[in-house]
Amino acid sequence: MTARPRLRLAALALFLPFALAACAEAQFAAQTAKAIQQPSAKTQGYYKIGDPYEIRGVWYYPTVDYSYTETGIASWYGPGFHGKLTANGEIYDENDLTAAHRTLPMPSLVRVTNLENGRSLVVRVNDRGPFAHGRIIDLSRRSAQLLGIEQRGTAKVKVEILPAESQRLAEAAKQGTLIATADAQQPGASVGPAVRPSPVASVSAETLPPASSASGGVSRAPAPPPIAVINPATTQAGATQAARAPQSNDGRIDTVPVEQTRIYIQAGAFSDHNNALRLSGALRRIAPSQISETRVDGQTFYRVRLGPVASVTDADAILEQVIGSGYPGARVVVD
Repeated sequence: MTARPRLRLAALALFLPFALAACAEAQFAAQTAKAIQQPSAKTQGYYKIGDPYEIRGVWYYPTVDYSYTETGIASWYGPGFHGKLTANGEIYDENDLTAAHRTLPMPSLVRVTNLENGRSLVVRVNDRGPFAHGRIIDLSRRSAQLLGIEQRGTAKVKVEILPAESQRLAEAAKQGTLIATADAQQPGASVGPAVRPSPVASVSAETLPPASSASGGVSRAPAPPPIAVINPATTQAGATQAARAPQSNDGRIDTVPVEQTRIYIQAGAFSDHNNALRLSGALRRIAPSQISETRVDGQTFYRVRLGPVASVTDADAILEQVIGSGYPGARVVVD
């Protein structure tokens, strides 16, 4: 072999280990970057209440309310938001047991009960919404699956905050504890400073709280994963026992007796009966209206309601007409 080929072989022998090492290092770096970019990676969120905000002419007033309970229509969201940031800085995972709410602190724990099939599930609020008219909570895709809502897109629900668990979650989040995705006993997290609560707005008794709603996420996703085992509470005693069980968003489904409910559009609530009469007369052209009396904190109010209506679709149509007539505070209620 001549001197020149021997030199070439020697140079190649010296260069090859460095080339292989550089290639391996580049591959490792690419894999590392890919892992960091995966939306499934859990991220810390921060405690947030937020300032009052306006969406399409309706004002919302985030506040701490550990007595919150509301009935209405739930929807769900998922594929279009998966991997994006939530309102409190987490990465949204449609397979987590979470939800969006318009005003509750983030994070909070709420129990959502499907009034149509009796399924009840605890979810963690970590996002803002829904803002479509006629919805009170926007569930993650997995939460909707467990509650039997995914295929229909919407359902009549009752939403109740869990006061003690939500307060523990809030305190942990303020201290920077990592948010647990499955257990309320290892609550929420923070990567930023706690947000100062916005001032609580004094709402006139003559107006109704804004009716917000969700984007009704009805895009059809692949077949759902297996549903968690349901613990039936078919008797009153069973329902009481389920209500007293430890509250956490571990995916456990409880069932409660199903009672008959009806859907109404509530256009306003007044302390003056004459005001209720005027509004009822003005809206009679849209649908049959009625005035019902209720007491809140010792004060009497007169609610103007249209209905009952046969379906969520009918409720949505009537609600849009009421809002278009100059009553943006109208909302869908379930009784």
